[in-house]
Amino acid sequence: MYEKLSKRVDDVVKIARGIAREMDHEYLGTEHLLLAILQEGTGVGARILAAAGIDQNSVRAELDKRIRKSMEDTWVFGRLPGSPHLKGVVVQAVDIAGKLNSKDVCTEHLILAMLLEKGSLAEQTLRALGLTYDAAKSRLAELAAECET
Repeated sequence: MYEKLSKRVDDVVKIARGIAREMDHEYLGTEHLLLAILQEGTGVGARILAAAGIDQNSVRAELDKRIRKSMEDTWVFGRLPGSPHLKGVVVQAVDIAGKLNSKDVCTEHLILAMLLEKGSLAEQTLRALGLTYDAAKSRLAELAAECET
């Protein structure tokens, strides 16, 4: 299913598992992935979020409100079961990476995929914090242009 996850995405998934355990969640969801991207902090995905003024504290506060409202069904993803939305994000990220001619799935692809995964905790949180798919994609294009100069 996965073309190739970058080393950074592998690291982010490991961090996300730790965050899920710290939160006493018995599943891995988009919210854990979002927090892990912020915690890892060095990827393009983290830079997109920072440019939108989104940090760990604002995400945690928004997630805390939303997590209490509902728990999602789960499917198995590694050692922790993953939410159906997590599977959707990974599938979308692979598709986005391909469309952007990237050989690896990177954190920026995960952020864009989270914004497309309607109803996920990550999508709801990012939207509530003011980040849209178009804004994130625009910031990604700006960052790519900076790298080319």
